Amino acid sequence: MQINMHEAKSQLSALVEKARQGEKIIIAKSGKPCVEIVPCQVQPRRQPGRYKGRIRLSEDFATTPDEVIDSFEGN
Repeated sequence: MQINMHEAKSQLSALVEKARQGEKIIIAKSGKPCVEIVPCQVQPRRQPGRYKGRIRLSEDFATTPDEVIDSFEGN
């Protein structure tokens, strides 16, 4: 659906709802397509501890912050 800017101003709530339902909404300015209304992609909330027990560190992994820094700096 393409709608001009002036109409879109008065029908914004309805246009947003149509976009949320999957309809393609394009707003035109002077008859030329200008922008498209698309729904946001909602990121799922992170769950702390989701990988608990799944990640293992090798025995020779650096155990102190200084060892980690040294390994990146090549010391």
